Amino acid sequence: MMGRQVRRHASEVGLVMLSLLLIVVSCKDNKPAPKVKAAYYWTTTLKMDSIRTSFIESHDITRLYVRYFDVVNTPKGPMPNATLAFNDSMPKSVEVVPTVFVTNDCMAHPQPELGEMIAKRVLQMNETNDIVGVREVQIDCDWTISTRKNFFQMVADMRSYLKAHDVDLSATIRLHQLTQPVPPVDCGVLMLYNTGDLTDLSCEKPILDIQDVRPYLKGLSDYDLPLAAAYPLYRWHLLFRGGRFVGVMHSDDEYPVIAGDTIVVREPSLDDILVVKAEVERLRPELSHEVILYELNNYNTTRFKYDDYEKIFGD
Repeated sequence: MMGRQVRRHASEVGLVMLSLLLIVVSCKDNKPAPKVKAAYYWTTTLKMDSIRTSFIESHDITRLYVRYFDVVNTPKGPMPNATLAFNDSMPKSVEVVPTVFVTNDCMAHPQPELGEMIAKRVLQMNETNDIVGVREVQIDCDWTISTRKNFFQMVADMRSYLKAHDVDLSATIRLHQLTQPVPPVDCGVLMLYNTGDLTDLSCEKPILDIQDVRPYLKGLSDYDLPLAAAYPLYRWHLLFRGGRFVGVMHSDDEYPVIAGDTIVVREPSLDDILVVKAEVERLRPELSHEVILYELNNYNTTRFKYDDYEKIFGD
């Protein structure tokens, strides 16, 4: 009888311990992943000066989407252009996501070798410039209905090559692309900028306006791809002549300015960003898990107060 009681007691203790273990495991599984603060780096020269470094450190940015090169159409076919010069070292505290911009006209015709060629070039640049721990590569293209088939085949080829190297592939998703089938990638970044018509002098918010965003959000909840969200910090100097758009002035001498010309500055306000952020996160809560700022330059990282940037990040 004593032996039975001991065995029953031991069995009860075992059940209790198993239950506690299951509770611990369950709690661990249900624990939300930490939020990711990220930014795009979109210039042709890598330069980590004190302003950029301070911004990264003070806001605990842990991921940088770094433009490695563009792919543009030429008479000889798609070719790399404006390759990033690694004149500085990448901060060791951040994960690098190499990003490649492909112009839409490259996708006008099938490109059976382009996806693998892009992937190989990115991996080679990582090795040459001592960029370690890369887990994701991103492709950026404003593909349309007419180029969708060729673009999807290209990224499928690229994804297959990267998978063999244990690297995921992501893609930027523009608002108009939300109405289209999901590209064959692992995840995406919803680009919440360039939503209006910069060529229209009467358009006061061409970079970001909730009124331009809302019509595209009907399919956001059901869009079958894990998403992060990117928000704009930049400004545009736009040149108009006789009310007609001339171009974006990236420097004072990019276009000749004559008497009667109009130069307007367009940039999103903090409220513009936060209103859009609240709307998309209401429809798609996961968009709060990773917030990306576009982009990391000295003007963009000093135009707001510290707490304002933290509001955009969601803290």
